[in-house]
Amino acid sequence: MAKIENKTKDNPRLEQRVMADGRISLYLEYYLGRQSDPVLDETGEPVLYESGKMAGTPKYKVKHIRSKESLNLFLVANPKTPFDRNQNRETLQLAKKIRFEKEQELLEKREGFRLKKDRQIDFLQYFQTYIDNYTKKDVRMLRIALQRFKDFLNDTPEYTRFAKGIKPEQMDKDMMIAFTEYLQSRSIGEGAKSIYQRFKKVIKYAIDHDDMTKNPCNGVSIKIDDQILRKDVLSLDEERKLISTHYNGENPNIRRAFILCLYCGLRFCDVKDLTFANVDYSNKLLKFEQNKTKGHSANSGVVIPLNDGLLSLIGEPTDEQSKDSLIFPLPSYEMCSKAVKRWVKRAGIEKHISWHCARHSFAVNILNEGANIKTVASLLGHSGLKHTEKYTRAVDELKQKAINSLPELDITNL
Repeated sequence: MAKIENKTKDNPRLEQRVMADGRISLYLEYYLGRQSDPVLDETGEPVLYESGKMAGTPKYKVKHIRSKESLNLFLVANPKTPFDRNQNRETLQLAKKIRFEKEQELLEKREGFRLKKDRQIDFLQYFQTYIDNYTKKDVRMLRIALQRFKDFLNDTPEYTRFAKGIKPEQMDKDMMIAFTEYLQSRSIGEGAKSIYQRFKKVIKYAIDHDDMTKNPCNGVSIKIDDQILRKDVLSLDEERKLISTHYNGENPNIRRAFILCLYCGLRFCDVKDLTFANVDYSNKLLKFEQNKTKGHSANSGVVIPLNDGLLSLIGEPTDEQSKDSLIFPLPSYEMCSKAVKRWVKRAGIEKHISWHCARHSFAVNILNEGANIKTVASLLGHSGLKHTEKYTRAVDELKQKAINSLPELDITNL
């Protein structure tokens, strides 16, 4: 059983119980007070004290009233892999956060009490605390958003006085306009927009929890053409060149995982969580649920056909592994990205290739080979064609470049 520490006065308390399937279910137990009922004899009459100071008065039995609320959160009973341990840690962290919120609701309802809000907060520290308690997969982007905001304050003479601390009321619309312009100068296309979305997420959280009174981001946005593919892609020839390139100290798991992404279009957040249980060896299929859309879309599940080469790349669990073992035990995203850049450079490919470029390369290359857009959308796990259409535009541009690469036609002698 996982160790859950409750303070003496916690109400509700976070508790756990073992389910029939072996999982540990987390739930809240509320203490709603006590009820005193008279003790009755066989005839239904109150039983009286016979001696002492209470002689002649009725006896009472005290009943403590409690209720339980399921959180629908579960822990792995005996975590054996880093993934299971991390999953347990994140689930327990979420349960504790819910318990605290429920306690505040109970206090407000029963006693009209709510923890006093201190708006004299440092937004930079507030942002960091939000990150420390964040349990979702995009936490890396939140860290980038905080660092970019700190860089913006340091690099902008008008706002350098806030570099070591800034109060919410010191943040206004003009500052946010300047911040978005700074983001767009630092990042290309979707990068700036994605960072600003995470920044606004923290602002919204602060407002929803009464830690900020106004939203400085209102009316300030970053708009980009979502149908333009801004990242570099690898051609099939470049992919073959990359695969044939080796270097000393390379990580074979990073290598295999990136090649699978090139040939199946997976995101990093999905390939790092793949287990052998995701592979249907008999039907040659890879089945998984996208981390990005899990719980938010009815189309989060993806099924990708595998050929013999891809099955060989994936391999099968060894005697020391189980079907729940990770196929590619990978280090951090940052380390994987550095390894890919070193690999690309060693292969002599002069392009800026990030891990996500593998997904873009997959889409563009299969479209170039004749796949229709609906098939590509399905393989990428897109719920519609909107996000897939940018790849068709990229293919059109590649075709135009191919035509333009031909020698100029001289028609004067025709």
